[in-house]
Amino acid sequence: MGMRVATFAASDRLLQAALKVQAKQAEATLQQASGQISDNYGGLGNKAGSVVSLQSSVSMSKSYAEAANTASTRVEAMYDAVDSIIDQITSMKATLSSFSATSSGTDELQVTAEEMLESLASLMNTQLGGRYLFAGSAVDRPPIDLDSLASATSPSSADTSYYQGDDAVTAVKVSSEQTVSYGVTADNENFEKALRALSLVASGATDSDALTEASGLLDEAISGLATVQTRLSLNASALKTAISDQENYQDFAGDLATSLSGVDVAVVAAKMSAYETQLQAAYAAIGNIASLKLSSYLS
Repeated sequence: MGMRVATFAASDRLLQAALKVQAKQAEATLQQASGQISDNYGGLGNKAGSVVSLQSSVSMSKSYAEAANTASTRVEAMYDAVDSIIDQITSMKATLSSFSATSSGTDELQVTAEEMLESLASLMNTQLGGRYLFAGSAVDRPPIDLDSLASATSPSSADTSYYQGDDAVTAVKVSSEQTVSYGVTADNENFEKALRALSLVASGATDSDALTEASGLLDEAISGLATVQTRLSLNASALKTAISDQENYQDFAGDLATSLSGVDVAVVAAKMSAYETQLQAAYAAIGNIASLKLSSYLS
């Protein structure tokens, strides 16, 4: 039966109201499925700016954490290399002590020193990710060139002519306000002393004075490199703290952004139930209006 003109206006108003409720119900359904207020920033209203800012800061925080993590990996590799150097020159120190006691095996001692000199140079030329770690900012070239190291004679003097890097201090920005400097260069006095001691022995200077000087240089190098390791440990600790701080911030900012852009699923479920009730009532009312007849009141 067609709708009478007298009831059309009331039915149309109810229908429009029902369509609005239906649209809200559809929006709530999407929210319940995604857990988000809207699938675009426009739907967040005045919260959009805050959410965008938080998401941007989280991205920046991840960049800082990644840079700090890369630096931490480099520091760890440097620490391990220094540790190996200490082990080797400690062994050489014991060999010198033994040689002083026996006064034999000159050629063997010289060969041992030559081999260890090459080994230490290799450790100081350690690379990671295509970067030479002990070269300062000159990361594209090996910091140690033994061909440039003159054979030492006793009494010797400091000589860093072997060093091919620069004196730049490596640093990484770990936050908008903090930069962590880290590492050590191969011209460090303790590296130099170790190389010079080995050069003395490798050059064939095995007299008592030369061996005493070489042994003393190794002692100083061992003690000094232990201090270098301590500094590297402090560098590693600072970087670890920076990474932890950034990760904590990411969790905080991420949760805050989610709270601003997310929905309370329980609240949405309650709204959907209310919308369903409203729709049923609206469509029932429309049906009742459409079925009205004058005879219903005249009978």
